[in-house]
Parts: sequence; structure tokens; C-alpha cells
Amino acid sequence: MIPKLSELVDLLKGRRVFIQTHNFPDPDAIASAFGLQVLLEKFNITTIICHHGCVERAATANMIAEFGIEMTTDEYLKDMTPEDYIITVDSQKGNANIRDLIGDEVACIDHHPIFCEVDDYKYKDIRIVGSCATIIADYYRHYDIDMPESVATALLYGLKCDTRDFTRGVTQLDVEIYAYLFSRSNAQQIRYFQSGEIHYDELNSFADSMRKIDIFDGVAFAFLNFNCADAFIATVSDFILDIDAVNFAIVYTRRGNGFKFSVRSEFDELDAGQIVSEALAGLGSGGGHRSMAGGFAEESKVLDISIDVNKVIQDLFLNVINKTPRTGLAARVMPMKDTNGMELT
Repeated sequence: MIPKLSELVDLLKGRRVFIQTHNFPDPDAIASAFGLQVLLEKFNITTIICHHGCVERAATANMIAEFGIEMTTDEYLKDMTPEDYIITVDSQKGNANIRDLIGDEVACIDHHPIFCEVDDYKYKDIRIVGSCATIIADYYRHYDIDMPESVATALLYGLKCDTRDFTRGVTQLDVEIYAYLFSRSNAQQIRYFQSGEIHYDELNSFADSMRKIDIFDGVAFAFLNFNCADAFIATVSDFILDIDAVNFAIVYTRRGNGFKFSVRSEFDELDAGQIVSEALAGLGSGGGHRSMAGGFAEESKVLDISIDVNKVIQDLFLNVINKTPRTGLAARVMPMKDTNGMELT
């Protein structure tokens, strides 16, 4: 059930308000923040969209430039105070993928499962749907609020990206919102954004990644042993899942003092969010949806176990996956194994 928009508006009136996306924001996060910003402007509430990290994809940068979306990185928020209000969008306070800023996170609008309970939100709209853009668009639809073409186009692009063109995590609400946005959006602009999914200078790295994949009974691992953007990791994990021998993909790279993970699953029984959370427990953190998730593990804790990093990471995930009950197609395609690789009967 959709919360009352009036409660959010009343909460924010008279306050300095920031809309914070997760770090290194993707199209869904940016579109959702943009859509919410325009919506709140209709109630005379001015907001600042902020985030940590850069915008990594050419497609996302194209969308920002096309619609003139103003976004501020946290390094330029020196004047933020504890009295300022923050709405977290497409992420939740306490998650590993969002920096804790000095402002007060009073509201959360997100479509991810809850992995870190937060009791002090004054407004919360967390619905498990295909994209955060779906939730923002639902405010416009539910309250019959006029939506500019730029907002409709951005939200539809965010919805398409996070559901991978409606092939993962799709709910009935996503379908309804797609129909609602379709007639209000600009399809030509969306095609233009999609043309920038991979940078030209990433082609060699992408090809190199495809030659270094380990596959164990449908579970694929790819270690990107070079400096690459978070969005590139996600692109590789999406691509690997398209390989006919792969049903679950784990892609990772070194990031700062640890390893950044992108995880994808084709089967509901193999919940990517739960699996990455359990696999990295005690080493870092992780979470997300059934079909797509991410995580981070501290290198020092991984190396304390073994110097063979790839073997350690593969065992961490396979031990969780192999003890996960599977039925239907998942059971037929991915036979359960014990820790020694023997089939379980």
C-alpha cells in the first residue's frame, strides 16, 4: 500500500532537504531522485540530489546531461548540518553501498529487501518491486500529478535498466507503471541512452574478462583483476548470466582495501541477496534482490583465510549455494553438490 504523500510533504516543509542515492548511482537511482525532486517542487519543496562517487556509465551521464539533472557529490557538501533532512532513494541507511552523511536520514524510498533494520525513519516506503523508479512513478499515478516528459523518460529508462528489460524481478506494479510511463516518455531518447552501456575503451577489458571465467555446475566466477568501475562489474555479471551454461554469476574485483562483488541469479530458489549476505558474513557485507545483489569483503579478512583468494571466494559462495534447497527447473539444471563437488542424492 502506498504511504500518504502528504505525510512526506508535511515532514519536509521548512527544512533543507537532500535526496541521497547510493554510491556510484545507476540509472534507476538517478531517475528516482530526479523524479522525486520534480514531484516535491510541486509542493514548493526544494531539494538537492547528492551521492558519493562518480557517475560511471556513459549512458547514465547522457541521461543527466540530456535532462539537466543537477547532482552534487558529497565532497561539495561541507555546509551540510545534522539538522538537514535526507531522503535515501534506491538504498537504505546502514547499507554498505551508501555513505553515512552528517544530515538526518528521516525518510527512505527503496525497492530492496531490508538487510539493516532502521527504526528512526519518520517516513518509509520500501516496496519489493523491480525498480525504485516504479515507486516514484506510482506517486504521480496514484495522486494524478502531472509528469513532465523528461521525468517519464528517465523513470522508464531506470525501470528498464533495473529489470533488465523486464527479465528480472518484475512485479505486477512494474507492468502497470510501464504502461503508465510509456505514452508519456520519449522512446528515441531511451534508445540514445542505451547506446552508451559500454565505453569503447572498455572493450579490451570486457573481452579479457570473458576468457577468465570459472564455471561450477552453472555457477560462474569472474575475477576482474584490473581497475574497473562498479558499473562495469555489473555489466559483466549481466552478460555472463546470458551464457547458456550459467545460471548464477559472481563477478568481483579489488576495490580499495577489499573486494567488490556483483551477483546475479536466474532462479528464485537461489536468492542472490541472501546468498551474498551469508557468503560474506563476517568478512564484509552484502544484500539485494533475489535476482541481483552486491557486496563487499575486506581483503585482510579474506587473506587471513588463504592466499589463494579466488579459491576462497569460490568456496564461500559454493558452500552457501550447495546447501540451498532447490526445486523445479533450478534442481534439474543445477544439481546439488556437497563441499567436495559430489552430487547429493
